[in-house]
Amino acid sequence: MTDIISNDGKLWTYTDKVKEHFFNPRNVIKTTEEEKRYDKEADGIGVENALPCGDMMKMWIKVSNSRIVDCKWRTFGCAVAMASTSIFSEKVIANGGMKIDDALCITAMKISKDLEELPTRKIHCADLVHKTFKAAVEDYQNRK
Repeated sequence: MTDIISNDGKLWTYTDKVKEHFFNPRNVIKTTEEEKRYDKEADGIGVENALPCGDMMKMWIKVSNSRIVDCKWRTFGCAVAMASTSIFSEKVIANGGMKIDDALCITAMKISKDLEELPTRKIHCADLVHKTFKAAVEDYQNRK
């Protein structure tokens, strides 16, 4: 774990798993060109904002036989928001893709556990992932 002191003197602790996914994010969209391409190719797109902190997240999913076969994302936010999205995207596409209904059951607390426990004040970052994925699934279902 790494301890960081913020400007207001509060101690922030990030696990090695958070750092790993923040510094080496998986399935992230890096350019505007990639984003435009995925806007056209995705089966579902979700966009959500976190009012408490101002983070914004966009997620693109591709679905085959009710499984998430691709999950890309772009997050404008803190290290925990980015790490949460990265680990979630990795999990839902592993082993040929998770069933949509199973992926919808991945809660903020499950993401926190996967990241080796998030500080309580950062759980809203993982919740933003769940909400954004749910919005992408709703978009996918509306397009069918």
